[in-house]
Order: sequence, then C-alpha cells, then structure tokens
Amino acid sequence: MPQQPAGYLSIIPLLKGIPQCDQIRQVELTGLAATGADDPEPEFVDFNDRNEIVVTLQENNHIVIVAAQSGAILNHFSAGSVDLNNIDTVKDGALSFNGSLTGVLREPDAVKWLDENRFVIANEGDFKGGARGFTIFHKDGRVLYESGADFEHRIVQAGHYPDKRSGKKGAEPEGLVVAEFGQQRYIFVLSERASVIGVYRDTGADPEFVQLLPSGIAPESAVAIPSRNILVSANEKDLIKDGGVRAHVMLYQFSHQAPSYPQLISDLGSDGQLIGWGALSGLAADPSIAGKLYAVNDSFYKTQPTIYTIDANQHPARITKATRVTRKGKPAENLDLEGITSDGSGGFWLASEGRTDRAIPHAIYHVTAEGEIDRTVPFPTELLQYETRFGSEGVTLIGDTLWLAIQRQWKDDPVGTVKLVAYNLVTNQWGAVRYPTEPASKGWVGLSEITAYQDSVYIIERDNQIGENARLKRLYKVAINELRPVSLNQELPLVHKQQVRDFIPDLKANGGYITDKIEGFTVDSAGIGYALTDNDGVDDSSGETYFFSTGKL
Repeated sequence: MPQQPAGYLSIIPLLKGIPQCDQIRQVELTGLAATGADDPEPEFVDFNDRNEIVVTLQENNHIVIVAAQSGAILNHFSAGSVDLNNIDTVKDGALSFNGSLTGVLREPDAVKWLDENRFVIANEGDFKGGARGFTIFHKDGRVLYESGADFEHRIVQAGHYPDKRSGKKGAEPEGLVVAEFGQQRYIFVLSERASVIGVYRDTGADPEFVQLLPSGIAPESAVAIPSRNILVSANEKDLIKDGGVRAHVMLYQFSHQAPSYPQLISDLGSDGQLIGWGALSGLAADPSIAGKLYAVNDSFYKTQPTIYTIDANQHPARITKATRVTRKGKPAENLDLEGITSDGSGGFWLASEGRTDRAIPHAIYHVTAEGEIDRTVPFPTELLQYETRFGSEGVTLIGDTLWLAIQRQWKDDPVGTVKLVAYNLVTNQWGAVRYPTEPASKGWVGLSEITAYQDSVYIIERDNQIGENARLKRLYKVAINELRPVSLNQELPLVHKQQVRDFIPDLKANGGYITDKIEGFTVDSAGIGYALTDNDGVDDSSGETYFFSTGKL
C-alpha cells in the first residue's frame, strides 16, 4: 500500500466484504494535542468490543478515541502528568529512593482496553516524561487509577531496579498485555529496562499486585494465550558481545502454585525507605542464628558499599536491613567488596577485590556492627608484585586466620592453579596454598567464594560463560587439615578438592538462561547451605538473582 503521511491513523480492513469495512479510512490527528499539535506521532492502538480504537500519541502526551467504522474522533484528551515520591532520580552508583519529581508527563507507549469503557496505558515516556508506572483511564478522559511509583517499588524490592536509568525514566514500562486466565482478568506490565513483567489483577477498581515475572533481557512485547494457560514475551536485547544469549522469547504457564520468583526481596529500612539492592557478590552466615545471613554488593554501586542482612527462613527470603560500609562516617570509597565473614563478635571481615589501575587496593577490612571500617589490612608486596586485576572473591575465618580465595591465576601461579591466601590476625603473617582449577572449555575458570564449615572449606569454582556455553558452576570442598599455609616466598603446597554440588541444575530450575556469576555460598548454624548469584546491577543482564538453599550438608 502507498505510504501514508505522518499524523494520520490508517484503518485498514482485513476482512473484505463486511459492510462498512471494505475501504481504507484515514483519521487525521493533527491539531488535537497541546504538545506538538502540528506533528502528532501515533504510537500504539487497541480495539474494544464496540469497535472503538484507543490511540496513544506518545511524544504528544495525548490519547484519542476513534470509531473504527466511521473514522470519527469520539474523544481526545491529554494523558496528563504524575507526581512521584520515593524514587531514585540520580545516576550515581547508589540506590537511594528518597527523591521526588512533580508534573512528570506520562507519555504513554502501549495501550490496552480492559473492557468497553476502561483502558490502561504504560507510561514509558520519551523526551520530557516517563511516569514510571501505568494508568487506567475511562474513555471519557477520567483517571480511574494511577500506579505512581508502586510498580517501580516492586521492581526495587526484587533487585531489578536499573540505577543507570535513574536520571531518565527509571524502569520504563513499555509494553502491556490484558488477558483472562481462570475467569480473572490480569494486566501484564512490561518493564524494558528492569527486565521484568509486573502482574496485576484487574478488580474493576484499583488493581491488585500479584507477582513479578523474570522476563529475560529487555521485554519489548508479549502475547497471552489463555486457551493454553500461557503468556509469551519477546525480548529484544542479547548478550552476543559477551558470548551470551541471543534475543529470545520466554514462556510462562498460569498456575495456582506459589510463585517461584523472585527468590529474594527487600523490606523497608529503618528510615522507612525501600532497601535497594543488586550485584550481590559474597555471602556469610550468622554464627548463632539459623537462617540469618549477610551479603555484600560489589563495586557496581561504587558510592554505596553495603552489608545486607537476610532472613532466609521466609519464602521468598527477605533483606531486612542494609548497613552501609563507612570510613569516618562517610560512604567508603575505592572498594570492590566480594567476600564477607562474621568476626564472631558482631562485626565483619570484608574482602575487597583490588584493581591498581583504578586505584582500588587489594585489601581486607574489618568493620563494626554499624559498618564503620576500623582496621585495614592491605596485601603485602610479596603478593602484589604478581598482581592481576582478578583478586579476592571470598573470605572466611578459621580460628585466628582469615582465608581468601583469589579468583584467577596470578603471574607466579602455575597454569591450572590459583591461591588460597591466609592472614593470621594474631601474628600478622601472610601465607598461602595452591588450589587446582578445572580446565576451561571456553573463556576462563576461577573461584568465587570460600566458606568454612566443620572440617572443610567450601569453594565455588565457575567459568565465565553464559547460557548454553556454561559448563562449570560447581561447589567443591577442601579439608581444613590440608590448609597449611607457607610463606609467600616458598613453594606453595597443592591442596586436594572434592566436588560437592553442580549448580547448573539449580541455575536452570526457573527455565531461563544460565547466568554467569554464582558468587555466594555459606552454611548457617543449622548446617543448611545457601547460594546466590550476582545480577551485575541489572546492567547488560536479565537482572535475575537466584537465591536458594542447597539443603543440609
């Protein structure tokens, strides 16, 4: 067909021979919106059972209702604006949900009818707007429901918030699906940047939040197939440059069972603000309370190093507290926290992976229960002279000695080995042993965690591969009586390891692609093991964090 001029809605008959439906009609939309009236830009349409069309003009922040048969404009009105509270408005390497914005234009993308009179819009925004949620309108122009920051807050709690979009449009709701499953109508809201789908139950009044679905990377559109109890999403982004998954689709089955995701969510902090989290990189157990765990984030949140308290006795597990790591009362800089262990007295030892070229030192830090650094132990020259950028990936305490797992081979390590480094807190002496790593079929293989329990240390060994290329995501153990460190200038003894668990089935359990970074493991006071993955701060990733129990060891 010939190209139509901009600013028109073309109604094209798909079924010839139906009365009043056998010719193309053009509906001129110029001059309707208060913003850019001479340049209307239709974005999305949907039909209701009365053969009425709702049209979003995203850049114009406008909505038009059209009679499909006649092409007559039945109504049109501004999509309006929203005031947002308790949101993150600054891209600064921190998750701080204490900001606000007023008069934010909705600038809707997708639109779907809920019934003959009501429709819902996804407020993605474009140049000036982005209200970060969704809105239900009556076709006469009345706002019946405004989600405000509710949808984004659910995303924050699940660890999917994209901090890099804070200065723009946050989670950016873009797509919508409305469908009935089991005699109940649901609204599915697709967040492109957070890589999740929000599920809300349509009540006829205010919708009820049901759950979040992990969507793969950047969901662009979706379709429901109620007759098969299936929702299908199409995801536009891929990880090809990282050797990972291609753009893909995700299938979800309607069920009355408890949701399998998310596996970890956060509560409100003591200040009444949401606890934002992501990029969890190390895990430790409370020495006396079963199910009480601690995690740290890595340098993705460079201005907000944090110790998170986790209650693993609930499902999903809950982050109940965020303790900021500080130095002289201010957020501690130049840290890349990758490991944590209890000091047995309420405080913690933290391992920071150094990177000299970025002024991040390789070091161990002791912090108080309040998170204040009160002791710093830098790596000795004997270690640093052979440095590579892949440093400490875990720390554990055995008696008076801290043990660190170095992620990858340094310059003085024989091929196929890495160091387990020891630091004696009483004598201040450094030592090490060597640990044998599995060969890499592609990329590299290294360590991601070390934790002591009873007569062994448990070590995560993994490759850096994603999806179908992933081959090695395993838990090994080494007998503590083999950990006999010698000084760093001597020939280091090689320890023996025993495989305990293959994590790949765990990482496949939800049906998504196998994530790269399983980075945390610990055993609580009841002997129950727990593991978690690092979601890279929702940057070039699906944003998913897997947190699961491995059962009693």
